[in-house]
Amino acid sequence: MLNKLKDIELRYEDIDRILSDPDVLKDPDRYKRLSKERSDMEPIVTEFRLYRNLTDELAGNRELISDTDVEMRELARGEIDRIEAELAVSEEKLKHLLIPKNPNDTKNTFIEIRAGTGGEEAALFAADLFRMYSRYADMNSWRIEVMSANETGAGGFKEIIALIEGNGAFSRLKYESGVHRVQRVPDTEAQGRIHTSAVTVAIMPEAEEIDVQIDPNDLRIDTYRSTGHGGQSVNTTDSAVRITHVPTNLVVTCQDEKSQHKNKTKAMRVLKTRLFDLMTQRIESERSETRKNQVGSGDRSERIRTYNFPQSRVTDHRIGLTLHRLDSVLLGNIDEIIDALATHYQAEALKSRAV
Repeated sequence: MLNKLKDIELRYEDIDRILSDPDVLKDPDRYKRLSKERSDMEPIVTEFRLYRNLTDELAGNRELISDTDVEMRELARGEIDRIEAELAVSEEKLKHLLIPKNPNDTKNTFIEIRAGTGGEEAALFAADLFRMYSRYADMNSWRIEVMSANETGAGGFKEIIALIEGNGAFSRLKYESGVHRVQRVPDTEAQGRIHTSAVTVAIMPEAEEIDVQIDPNDLRIDTYRSTGHGGQSVNTTDSAVRITHVPTNLVVTCQDEKSQHKNKTKAMRVLKTRLFDLMTQRIESERSETRKNQVGSGDRSERIRTYNFPQSRVTDHRIGLTLHRLDSVLLGNIDEIIDALATHYQAEALKSRAV
């Protein structure tokens, strides 16, 4: 680990020298790339220098243990205990800092919420989850834009797709992919029986132009009139757009905008992201059959969380975390869950690196 840290520090110092060269400013792309690389390394270098200073301080105090002055020896022993404790903390920080960063963490994210088993009750809970994530986005000053929505007459969603733009959006929400199960008594249930429904959540980093290239010849684009509840026409022009990526058979539809051009633009953003997600999953599957570095198994059919209304309980099954404050969670207060998941998967990453 120390050799790797020394190499990072040398590279950091090299970049410092390069960035001080006035000629570098003439190449904005290079300057931006180097500045980002330096920024990414700075926390590691800062912690490594603290770690090295503590190591030197520890060595100096150990030398004082053999001092003839009794008072000096006692003082040194006390300092050694303090420094060793600080060194242990610093070493753990460095291990976490050296975990390879997910290159998608800084990207905007698409969130797709779909009603599963449970009919209208599942659709209503899909709407509850969308409100939860919308409130969480607001708390983090992220911008959220609905790209496509398929509403039900009772106020639920069969499907809703939204783009969340903001610093850290994907890095925080990436653990939410999976099946979210809800247990509650529907308003229409006369006997007061608890029903169990399921909603699928998919979190995907927004694809950029450099991430995925689409051959226009691989696309089939259909236009049709937008429809509302019950299939009635809500638009007299063919503004709705359906794009099919023929090689993968991925289909994206968008009818939220009155403009066909805007619907096509939105649909293309969603399609690129789905293709990027598909490509990423294939690469990760090839790297590891067990997909240890994925959230859960990476299988979106996996049940990850249960929301139990009668007991006001939320349980995340991946880490065994249970909270008895369902109302607060649905208001967007999900940092405690996300922090616990992040800590868990960081620990798993450290274990895999140690093997």
